[in-house]
Amino acid sequence: MTTRRKLISQAAAVAAAPFISTRVTRSLAAASRKKLGFALCGLGTLSTGQLAPALQKSANCRLTGIITDSPAKAEKWRAQYNIPQKSVYTYEDMHRIADNPDIDVVYVVTPNALHLEHATAAFRAGKHVFCEKPMEISVERCEQMIAAAKAANRMLAVAYRCQFEPNHLECMRIAHSKELGAVKIIDAFFGNNVEPGGWRLQRALAGGGPLMDLGIYALQVTRYITGEEPTWVSATATQGEGPRFAEVEESVVWDTRFPSGAVAHCATSYGAGPAGYFRTITEHGWFGLDPAFNYQGVRGTRSDGKPIEFAPIDQFAAEMNDFARCITEKTPSRVSGEEGLRDVKIMMAIYESAKTGKPVTLRSA
Repeated sequence: MTTRRKLISQAAAVAAAPFISTRVTRSLAAASRKKLGFALCGLGTLSTGQLAPALQKSANCRLTGIITDSPAKAEKWRAQYNIPQKSVYTYEDMHRIADNPDIDVVYVVTPNALHLEHATAAFRAGKHVFCEKPMEISVERCEQMIAAAKAANRMLAVAYRCQFEPNHLECMRIAHSKELGAVKIIDAFFGNNVEPGGWRLQRALAGGGPLMDLGIYALQVTRYITGEEPTWVSATATQGEGPRFAEVEESVVWDTRFPSGAVAHCATSYGAGPAGYFRTITEHGWFGLDPAFNYQGVRGTRSDGKPIEFAPIDQFAAEMNDFARCITEKTPSRVSGEEGLRDVKIMMAIYESAKTGKPVTLRSA
């Protein structure tokens, strides 16, 4: 009897094997995979408040180095995150990371106009690069960064966190499946009333005002909701008054057209907000998110009353996890350097239209 029961038990186990949860098998595979080491290049507010905490909970990544010119920040981070002295670098000597096998990726979080310099240094040291948006302040500098990545045979990706956020992904699904009909009109805004001071109000470092910092989110939405590249843009910019806007614009408003016939109306501002939303009008209804671009609290609605409501995630951990997966599996990133270049090309066209007062026809990116 005991033998018979044992045989039955073994047979049941064999029969059940193919049906073991894929979630379990994926978890086991993830646990056996080495976490990639990330060095944060720039220890400002984003690194301090979002990236370092995200790396503590990441499934695929870990914090293994820092790059900063501030000795005080270096000491504080070393103590807080147990970072060895050998993994602390300055911008001048970051080439030494070539000798550090604990660092696989450099996450560039410095001002926009320094991205090319720091990414190139990382590539030359044999490291992959994850770069904050915008990728750089000109088309030419973006192209140089892509070329540097190819020359080093390393991967480059841009930190478009919303492309990993569940509510945004659901909106993409609704649009691309035409669940409410074809997309016809998109209305998007992202702005914040910024305080004086700071590098974002300095043209040499930022490359522009709110368009480069916040408007890029609205631009991204129009591209990934339509699944198309705009063919035409018309824009207006206001400079604003006082010393706060001595170097960069206060607000930008722009309209774009897409090959399918969809049109978008977008705006961004450093003098209004905080606010960020988008709404997509379709043949048979509408859907959208408000707030759309926050780190937490993203919420959606749609005209038929069905929910757009997903549990919050750490968007920064999600984007870094995906980049680590792409490196490990040698697969292309959805937020590649080429994706970053497309946005910068369009933003330069927006600035051109605002400056000349004339629409700009766009080539396919």
